[in-house]
Amino acid sequence: MNETMRIVLPRDTCSYLPEESSALEYRVIPDATADDYAELLSRGWRRHGMYFFRPACPNCVKCRSLRVDVPRFRPTKSQRRNLTKNTDVRLEVHPATVTQEHVRLFNAYHAEMTQLKDWPDHQVIADEYYSSFIAGDWDFAHEFRFLRDDQLVGVSLVDIVPSAISSVYFYHDPAWRPSGPGTFTILQEIEFARQAGLDSVYLGYWIEQCASMAYKNRFGPHEILDEYINDDDVPHWQ
Repeated sequence: MNETMRIVLPRDTCSYLPEESSALEYRVIPDATADDYAELLSRGWRRHGMYFFRPACPNCVKCRSLRVDVPRFRPTKSQRRNLTKNTDVRLEVHPATVTQEHVRLFNAYHAEMTQLKDWPDHQVIADEYYSSFIAGDWDFAHEFRFLRDDQLVGVSLVDIVPSAISSVYFYHDPAWRPSGPGTFTILQEIEFARQAGLDSVYLGYWIEQCASMAYKNRFGPHEILDEYINDDDVPHWQ
């Protein structure tokens, strides 16, 4: 991998634990392959657009990388009920892209989250969406499109590498919320990984003390990365 830049952003207030300060380490690796990214994922790195990042918080290590053990995963009773609720939703898998329908749905989702959770009110245009999620033209970047009656109701952006799926970002039609779309999409990602013979689904970072991240450890069995290590060191998951 030919890395062109590595930076650590200045400290800021943590958006998950307000009593803590946070910082992120960023890398630009323009020639990263799917195999390269699989190695980065195993060391706690994630991707948005053309940037790879992971926590570099000065005084806190509560943000932990979590991945689901796909071959051993078994849905719980409530997860099986969720699947039943969503039998009318169809999944299509495509390379990641952006259309006006993507932008409309993304903005509708964020408008609802501004009302529900006080997210900053920000509506994107296609260029902003592209730079946040698509830039880099990675061959491992895909999207799971969820359709009901042939209408797009959700998009899950995922990276598919030789041994795993990394769940990047999910947004949905606000009208779908009562049927538990977040749980449903993770279940679909796990099932896709199982059928593809993949080992893991990376769900990003999990903080035990953060209620908004509590859903991630409901998908089990799962593994937690012990620590963020260098590229030459062997990662240990438990």
